[in-house]
Amino acid sequence: MFLRRLWLTDYRSHRLVDLTLAEGVTVIRGPNGSGKTNLAEAICFSATLSSFRGSPVDALIRIGADAAVVRAETVREGREHLIEIEVPRHGRTRAQLDRNRVARRSDLAEGLVVSVFAPDDLELVKGGPNERRRLLDETLTDLSVRHAAVVVEVDRILRQRNALLRGVGGRLDDASAATLDIWDLRLAESGSRLSWLRSRLVDEVLPVVTDAYERLTDGVGVVELDMSSSWSGELSDALVAARTDDVRRNTSTVGPHRDDLLVTLNGMPARTHASQGEQRSVALALRLGAHALLSDRLGASPVLVLDDVFSELDAGRSAALLGALPPGQVLITSAAGVPAGSRPDQVLDIDEIVGSG
Repeated sequence: MFLRRLWLTDYRSHRLVDLTLAEGVTVIRGPNGSGKTNLAEAICFSATLSSFRGSPVDALIRIGADAAVVRAETVREGREHLIEIEVPRHGRTRAQLDRNRVARRSDLAEGLVVSVFAPDDLELVKGGPNERRRLLDETLTDLSVRHAAVVVEVDRILRQRNALLRGVGGRLDDASAATLDIWDLRLAESGSRLSWLRSRLVDEVLPVVTDAYERLTDGVGVVELDMSSSWSGELSDALVAARTDDVRRNTSTVGPHRDDLLVTLNGMPARTHASQGEQRSVALALRLGAHALLSDRLGASPVLVLDDVFSELDAGRSAALLGALPPGQVLITSAAGVPAGSRPDQVLDIDEIVGSG
C-alpha cells in the first residue's frame, strides 16, 4: 500500500498543503520548527485518528481556524481509496473512508496502515509499561478487526468497572456488588483473551525483532521479549481475590491493563542495563519487527514514517537503519538534509511544500 497524495487544511502550523508522494523513499528536509513533524503526524493521523505525539485532537487545529481537515488518497493492492477527516474545534471528529463514515482506527485499515518511529519512541524501552502495551495493542488492531474489537471492549469494561469502584467510595453494598460481579465476568473473559493475544503476538514478533536488531547492530547483542502479567491462574479468580483491595483503592488492580512487555538485551533488562544507543536500536527493532509482521500478515507493507530519527543516531546506526529499511513506501523527515548513504526516490523541501498551499 502507499499514500499517493495528502491534502491538509488548517492542520497545526499548515494553512494549506497539497503533497504528492513517491511510492518508494521520500525525504522531507527542513530546519527544526518548520513543520516536518506536523506533516508526519498528519500522515499517521489519517490512518489512526490519533496523534503519535500523544496530543489531544484540538491541538491539531491551526490557531485561529475553526477546524482542521486531512484528506489522503491511497492505493492498496491496486485499489484506490480516499480518507477524509475533519477535526472541528467544537464537536466530534468526523472521518470517512471512500465516502462511508468510520469511527475507529481499525475502520481505516482497509485504506491505510502506517508504522511510525520518532525520537520519543525511546520510551518503548526506557519508559513505563503503557507505551509497550500500546505498541502491542496497535499492532493487534492493525492485524485484525476481531483483535481490534477485543482491545476496544477491554478498554470499555475497565472504564465502566473503575467508574463503579470510584462511585462506591470504598463501601460496597449489595446492589453495587452485583453490578461489579457482572463487570468482573466480562473483564475475566475479554481480559484473558487480550492477554492471550498479546502473548501470542510477542511469540510471533520475537524472531523478526531479533533479526532487525542483529541487522541494526551487526549482530552485537541478543534481544528477548516476554509478557509479564499482574495475575497467575484464572483472571476470574484473581479478580475475586483483589476485590477488597480494588474497592479500597477505587480502581482495578489486576487485569490486562497491568501487563508489561519485558525487553531484555543480552539477558539483562534493557530498560536499566542498556546504553541509550542500545535502547534506541532496541526501540527501532521493535518498530521494524511489528512493521515486518504486519507486512507479512496483511499482504501489503504499511507506510513507514521515520520522523527525525537520524538526528538521534550516530553514523553507524544511521547506516545500519538505511540498510534495514523494508520494501515499500518510506517517508523520512530530516533537519540535516538527505541522510548520508540514502538513495531516495524523492527529496522535498518543507518550504516548497508549505509554499505550494
